[in-house]
Amino acid sequence: MSGLWFTEDHEWIRIEDDEGAVVGITDYAQDQLGELVFVELPEVGAELGQGDEGAVIESVKAAGELKIPVSGTVTEVNDALADEPGQVNADPLGDGWFFRVRVRDTSELEGLMDEEAYQSYIESLD
Repeated sequence: MSGLWFTEDHEWIRIEDDEGAVVGITDYAQDQLGELVFVELPEVGAELGQGDEGAVIESVKAAGELKIPVSGTVTEVNDALADEPGQVNADPLGDGWFFRVRVRDTSELEGLMDEEAYQSYIESLD
C-alpha cells in the first residue's frame, strides 16, 4: 500500500516503507487557508488514532487542524515549521510536511483516496 493517499479534509499521507509515513496538508488546503503564520506539532511518541488532531494550523484567514489520516505513533516532527510555517505554503507536499508516523493499521488506507480520486474530488468542490 505504498504511495500517496488523501482525505476529504485535504490531508495527505505518503507511505515510505512497511511502517513509516509522512503526513501533511494538500496544496488545495494551503491555498484555502492562505498564508500560514503558526503551526503546533504533536509530541514525538504521541499515539494518535485515525481522525485525531495531529497538528494545529493558523493562517491569516483561519485556524484549523490537521487530522491524522491513519492511526500511528509520531516518530518525528518538522521542527522547521515552528520558525517558518510558510514552508507549508511554498511546498505542501515536500518541505512543508508536518510529521512522520509509524502506521499501526495499513488497512485504514483503504478509506482514503489516491491522487486521481483526490483530483476529481477537489474539482467537484469548485
